[in-house]
Amino acid sequence: MRGDGKKAFLPNDKFHPSRYLYLYQMETFIEYILQFGNLNKQQIELIKSKGREIELQKDELYWEAGKTVRQIGFLTEGVLRVYYYNNKGEEITRYFIDENHLILSGNTIDEIYTPAEYLSAITICKMVVFSKQDWKEILDTIVGWDTILQKIIAKHHSEKISRRSELIAQDATERYLDFIQKFPTLVNRVPLSYIASYLGITQSSLSRIRKTIR
Repeated sequence: MRGDGKKAFLPNDKFHPSRYLYLYQMETFIEYILQFGNLNKQQIELIKSKGREIELQKDELYWEAGKTVRQIGFLTEGVLRVYYYNNKGEEITRYFIDENHLILSGNTIDEIYTPAEYLSAITICKMVVFSKQDWKEILDTIVGWDTILQKIIAKHHSEKISRRSELIAQDATERYLDFIQKFPTLVNRVPLSYIASYLGITQSSLSRIRKTIR
C-alpha cells in the first residue's frame, strides 16, 4: 500500500501474486502505444521498467481539483468520471473515460498541472501510471515518443469533440440515444444520475426516456 492509500503493484515485486496482473496491464499499454508508432525491444523494456500499476476503488479520486497532479496514467480497466461543482454547489458530470485512454497532466511534461475538476473511479479501475520524472526520461530517451503521444492526443481530442458536439442542438431523447451510440459499453456500467448530469437533464426525465424507448 502506497502512502496515498492507493494499492500499487511494482514490477520488482518478484513473488507478489499481483505481478502477473501488472504484466498484463503493462502489455495492454504497450499494445496500445504500438498502434501509433514503432518501438524496439530495448525501448519497450525501458517503458516497462518505469511503469507501475495502481487500483482505484469505486468513488476513489485519481486527481482532485486544486491539487497538483504528478503522474501520467493509462486506464486499462474500468470507468472514470470527470466532474466539477457549479456556482450552486451542484455536482456536474462533464465527461467519462473508459478503457484504453491515456491521461496526461498538462500540455507539456514540465507544466505544473493543477486541475479545476475532479477525476474519480465509477467502477474499480486498474491503471498503469508513471511519475512525471520517469515519463520525462522516456520522452528524452525514445526518439519519436513525442510523435506517438501527439497522435494519441489527437485521437482522444477528436473522440471528445465528436461525443459532445451534438448535445447542444439535441433534445433530451436524442441526447440519450446519441449517448448509447457513442458510449455503448457504458450504459450499464454508469449510474443513471451521472448519465443524466452528463446529458444535462434530470434523473427522472432520463428514467421516463428509457421507459419510452424500450
